[in-house]
Amino acid sequence: MIDLTQYVWLVWLIFIVVCIIIELLTLEFTFLMIAFGSIAGLGADLLGLPWWLQFLIAAGVSVLLILTIRPVLLRYMRKGEDPTPSNIAALLGMTGRVLSPVEANSGLVKLANGETWTARLSPTTEQRTVTPGETVLVTLVDGATVVIIPTERATP
Repeated sequence: MIDLTQYVWLVWLIFIVVCIIIELLTLEFTFLMIAFGSIAGLGADLLGLPWWLQFLIAAGVSVLLILTIRPVLLRYMRKGEDPTPSNIAALLGMTGRVLSPVEANSGLVKLANGETWTARLSPTTEQRTVTPGETVLVTLVDGATVVIIPTERATP
């Protein structure tokens, strides 16, 4: 009868390689920390410890690395990235001027960035129609439509 526990080192090596491949695809350092924990499990196997203790050591080292080293690495990797919001996040809170009357389901606004969007009134506003020239604020982007609330009446 073959004792399969003598081949646990091979399982550790395969698991380490799989974790490294997944890490190369995700770049979030989670699977890298699990791979390092698995290296600790492989080391425990080479020391002759039982398989269940190898697993506990690998899990403990992985969790420790994820909670301590991973946040530092992520902070270092994201240092210097542009904090300026873009896409939909840049539109939220932007002001604009009404071009055609905005009602519950229709209207046009020109936003502060120069883009013209179809618009509709937010259901939270009491006003039923916003007339051309009024200033509005974007509260939500729903597909190709901005949901707006009026901010003030334009002076003629």
